[in-house]
Amino acid sequence: MKKKIIVIGGGAAGMMAAGRAAKKGHEVHLYEKNNRLGKKILITGKGRCNLTNDSDVETLLENIPGNPYFLYSAFYHLDSFGLQGFFKDLGLELKVERGRRVFPVSDRSLDVVLALEKYLKQNKVKLHLESPVERILLGNGAVIGIRLKNGREEQADGVIVATGGLSYPATGSTGDGYRFAKAAGHHVTKLYPSLVPLKTAEEWCGRLMGLSLKNISIKILNQKGKKVYEEFGEMLFTHFGVSGPVILSASRHLILTMEEGYRLLIDLKPAMDEKKLDARLLRDFEKYANKDFGNALDDLLPQKLIPVILELSGIDAGKKVNLVTREERKRLCGLLKALPLTITGTSGYNEAVVTCGGVCVDEIDPSTMESKLVKHLHFAGEVLDVDAYTGGFNLQIAFSTGYTAGESICNRE
Repeated sequence: MKKKIIVIGGGAAGMMAAGRAAKKGHEVHLYEKNNRLGKKILITGKGRCNLTNDSDVETLLENIPGNPYFLYSAFYHLDSFGLQGFFKDLGLELKVERGRRVFPVSDRSLDVVLALEKYLKQNKVKLHLESPVERILLGNGAVIGIRLKNGREEQADGVIVATGGLSYPATGSTGDGYRFAKAAGHHVTKLYPSLVPLKTAEEWCGRLMGLSLKNISIKILNQKGKKVYEEFGEMLFTHFGVSGPVILSASRHLILTMEEGYRLLIDLKPAMDEKKLDARLLRDFEKYANKDFGNALDDLLPQKLIPVILELSGIDAGKKVNLVTREERKRLCGLLKALPLTITGTSGYNEAVVTCGGVCVDEIDPSTMESKLVKHLHFAGEVLDVDAYTGGFNLQIAFSTGYTAGESICNRE
């Protein structure tokens, strides 16, 4: 039977949920506090929108440190290949890049939003922009509607909460869904900014601001010197520390225990072991034998990085290359293989890609996204206590849980 469904939140999960519920024959109203849909989608992937990862379900689950097996059913309702087909059917051409990351061929995140808006229009979803929701209304163990900030109440047979988390609050992610969940009796786990740039104690990072390093590897060590994370890829220096893909993924391993203290070691030349790197240094030193040491690293390092390496090596920049000792060369080699940084914290929710933590998944039916506490109340997307690494996995979570909620809502009395 046709039911009136309200979806709160016009992001990836909310738009997918609304479109799917409407396609099932329901009357669907989508409420969004912003003046447009998909504001967070527009800034993902540096404005290109990495909308999924071209991987099977098992690979998707392997890239989700936050409650992966809760998502098993949702991913089988809509996996990466199904999602790519969904967008292609809406006329959006896709491409697969390094790391199996999927982007629109146009490299425009706006085209992803436009495709989702087309889906909503096709299925006659009624949009309510600039319509912030104050609370959900409950009665007799079920959700019965919502109250808007302007005081107006709207009755509904079912409600899907897809309000996002706390990351990028400028896009409207201000934790409303956690408040709605708590009011309905749900437990919300402790929240952390995740996939987030890291702050460092060393001031020289600021001097390298904007420098991107490709094909490096990093290790994260705890206070006991034990390796807790290792990855190969790309990173970026910022005015306060480090960012980029390998750093964002590394942050997920640190945020729960950041106060314990961690060290970051950057291997600038991971393709060479110390013996091969030393041989390379010897060749360069032979080539520049009569030059000052400060001018002998141009073939090995980015220009911007050289002054920092010179300073940290303790070798006089004005020293002739042919006078550099074996011990000094060994010290330089060690620095290039393990450039050390002290991690002091994160840059917080303003720069976090996703929120770690959320509505406790033990209280949600994984096959429907329905609350186990309140009938016909569903949750989807980042508001749930699920999160993944970079690479399109978090948007896949949003789309899959949104699809599952929209597919399942009001299927039973």
